[in-house]
Amino acid sequence: MNNITALNFSKNIFNVLDKAITNHEAFNVSTDKGSAVILSDEDYRGMKETLYLLSVPGMRDKLLAGMSEPLSECISEEDVGW
Repeated sequence: MNNITALNFSKNIFNVLDKAITNHEAFNVSTDKGSAVILSDEDYRGMKETLYLLSVPGMRDKLLAGMSEPLSECISEEDVGW
């Protein structure tokens, strides 16, 4: 995570936001009263979804098991009955 002061953030706001959105870089903006984190909306939503999935009982184990399953044993996307 990149650390930046509020003063430098205000001087470089468009560059910082571009890096957060385009390069998925996170920024810790510090002030005298504390700090705040700047990250892209996409990254924020991904973090929220991950926290939600990990809050579901048993989901973590299912995800880990699915990650270790060989692709050759998976069904194709076309065969999924959405």
